[in-house]
Amino acid sequence: MILNLHILKPDAYTQKGGNAMPRRVLPLTDKEVSKAKPDPNKEVTKFDGGGLYILITPSGGKLWRLKYRFAGKEKLISLGSYPEISIADAREARAESKKLIANGIDPCELRKTNQALNKEIIANSFESIAREWHLKYSSGGKWSPAHAADVMHRLEKDIFPPIGSRPISEIKASELLETLERVVGRGANDTAHRLLCHCGMIWRHAVVRGKASRDITAEMAGELDPVTGKNHAAFTKPHEVAPLLNCIDGYQGSFIVKCALQLLPLLFCRPGELRAAEWSEFNFDNRMWDIPAERMKMKKPHFVPLSHQAVKILKSLHPLTGAGRYLFPGHRSSLRCMSDNALNAALRRMGFSKDEATAHGFRATARTMIRQELKFDKEYIEIQLAHATSAQDGTAYDRVDFLDERIGMMQAWANYLDGLKANPPAAPSNIPA
Repeated sequence: MILNLHILKPDAYTQKGGNAMPRRVLPLTDKEVSKAKPDPNKEVTKFDGGGLYILITPSGGKLWRLKYRFAGKEKLISLGSYPEISIADAREARAESKKLIANGIDPCELRKTNQALNKEIIANSFESIAREWHLKYSSGGKWSPAHAADVMHRLEKDIFPPIGSRPISEIKASELLETLERVVGRGANDTAHRLLCHCGMIWRHAVVRGKASRDITAEMAGELDPVTGKNHAAFTKPHEVAPLLNCIDGYQGSFIVKCALQLLPLLFCRPGELRAAEWSEFNFDNRMWDIPAERMKMKKPHFVPLSHQAVKILKSLHPLTGAGRYLFPGHRSSLRCMSDNALNAALRRMGFSKDEATAHGFRATARTMIRQELKFDKEYIEIQLAHATSAQDGTAYDRVDFLDERIGMMQAWANYLDGLKANPPAAPSNIPA
């Protein structure tokens, strides 16, 4: 069967004296199209020939259209708007459509097929499936808000840009390994291992939903360098701590970051607990920070007594961030807390290397010096650090255990740090300064 396939030429004929007379359609020029004015009462059509024309709407829009016939039926396809689609672009699309029609392919049906295919590709992309997996855990109470934000931040920073748009079933283990090795290359080996763990969960999520045939991360065992366990760098001597504290007080960067750095040695909580701290958790009258269980590593609620010095810092911060949720909102969005690298990056800018000082290291500083310099009971310190410990009767610690003693300890520690800053001790003569 021979199909009657041809491009329509709108208004190609006029009637004169009862006979059809051909009228030549002059091609449009860019000047003509750009200067064409809309009619506020109706749509205006300007033809370029071969079924191609531009439709000028009353509001001023200029839209390319192509009329054609396929299998005896008149059809219309949109080619985009001017000037995003130039005259040359529109004519090229007309030529491509003619080739499709000559080969028995309907341009409209082909577009619908491609759109459906694109939707399927997007739905099965790594990023789409990763966000579906993330939503399952972050909205189901399995993760704390801070952890959920950290997971998504890692994926958005390191995984989505190189492979996020790819169908998950097409990504090879070698491609994922190359992506993770770039993370290792910048010195973030621990982050690379965490990302590999996240990706494994995402692939397994895809497998059980029929969007991938296997978990490719299972093929990558041992390919990343192992994370070497080592203590967080920290100063534990008075003559070392004093200069660090004074540098923090003189920090010239973000005031929000400065307040967080000033609070870390006073509160010696985990940096993640401080970064995600919310104003609703603080009671200035009782001078207490009540951290809910879901934000604690041990999944137990925790009290952090606030010294007068800590309250002063918090009150200086409140006018700046107190209207929001977080004490320390992210640089780009107040809907997220400060990034996990912000505090360590500030320490580096002040000249302290990662082998000298870290945000987490303030916990070791307090643990060592409160015991050695202030002689407080070890159990008070361990409870305040929220470490796993047991009382004599064998029950795990409670947030109110030794609370009065811990309140006194936290104030004594803050006073001691003030003394170090005011009168920095000299290094022992047998130790290089």
